[in-house]
Amino acid sequence: MENPMHFGHRLRPLVWGGAAALLLLPAVAMQFTDEVQWDAFDFLVMGGMLLAVCLAYEVAVRMARSNAYLVAAAIAVGASFLTVWANLAVGIIGSEDNPVNDIFFGVIAVALVGAVVSRLRPRGLAWAMVATAVAQVAACLYAWLGGHGHVFVFTGVMCGLWLAAAQLFRLAAQRQ
Repeated sequence: MENPMHFGHRLRPLVWGGAAALLLLPAVAMQFTDEVQWDAFDFLVMGGMLLAVCLAYEVAVRMARSNAYLVAAAIAVGASFLTVWANLAVGIIGSEDNPVNDIFFGVIAVALVGAVVSRLRPRGLAWAMVATAVAQVAACLYAWLGGHGHVFVFTGVMCGLWLAAAQLFRLAAQRQ
């Protein structure tokens, strides 16, 4: 059995430092351009999102029995982060104020509920990621068939990430 602890703990400064750098980036950009205009609320929301990512990383390091589990968790958390970030920043369909975008938060809810139900065990997480990919396709079809627009490329990329995470969780389960 692999020991991911060495690998996971070595990345800790990169994960937390990268999150801090991402949070500081808009503050630095605002010194040089008027194109970036964040207020305190924007920094609080992004700080909360980055804290959630870092805490998820810490949980994954503690739960992992293989590096495949760590990479799968990173992919799943990264896909969730990208979905929420895109949805809040500019919206996945239309603007961020378009209520149809709320269905994409439902996709993340499927992943979260699946993680809780599986108690973060790799076999259950593999199924949760497959269910999340199905929810992603369902959200895309709902938007398209409802005449709200299409997000086929976004859906393809996100499904690829969810299914990659599923396969890695499946591999982690086989190695336990």
